[in-house]
Amino acid sequence: MSLNSSLDGSERDSNLEGIRVVVVDDDPFVQQTLRNYFDEVQEIEVVGIFRSAVDALSFLQNCQVDVLITDVWMPGMDGLQLLSEVKQAMPEVAVVIFTSFEDDEVMRTALDRKASGFLLKSSLPEELIRGVIAAHDGGITLSPSAAYRLVSQYLRPLPSVHADVTEAELTVLNLLCEGYSNAEIAEQLFVSEATVKSHVSHLMKKYGVSSRLKLVVATHQERRRFSSPDE
Repeated sequence: MSLNSSLDGSERDSNLEGIRVVVVDDDPFVQQTLRNYFDEVQEIEVVGIFRSAVDALSFLQNCQVDVLITDVWMPGMDGLQLLSEVKQAMPEVAVVIFTSFEDDEVMRTALDRKASGFLLKSSLPEELIRGVIAAHDGGITLSPSAAYRLVSQYLRPLPSVHADVTEAELTVLNLLCEGYSNAEIAEQLFVSEATVKSHVSHLMKKYGVSSRLKLVVATHQERRRFSSPDE
């Protein structure tokens, strides 16, 4: 079967209730590498591999897919355009950006457009597999270097637009966005780690998120809107 086509019914295990994945990348080596990774994982079923974002979008409109993995820089429609099209027409499809380039602006744009992951092609197979499973479960996965840059460069201490965030919670939130652990925050503020955990739990509830990473990403998105009100 050509790597530029979808899998037909005879090539799928009809008894497998896996995570249905589509891959979009114009590099045949990357296509085959991802095929090899996912063939080893029972929970993941690759239902299509495409060189063209336009072809992938057409396929997505006619086939149930759980997770889309896409490169960024491709001829014609690029991965960010594909992300926007998919989230507008099929918001239930999780999209993971898979790229060779550590481009911070691309990462921020992808997160603002509700990508479920930003992973580098240098990632270990298990990191990519965890990212796909997390995306399917509603989570967000960033490569370690991307996550570090996100919290260290882009999340500067700013007021929260959430009126119900207390001063103590805001202090914890700012330190969290700078990459501090609970223990380090507790040491900085001369409080117990349990107190910090309580503040983080309250913040996650107020922001409507289920993890520390989602809280950081939500804060990043909020602060970009706060600093650019006309966008």
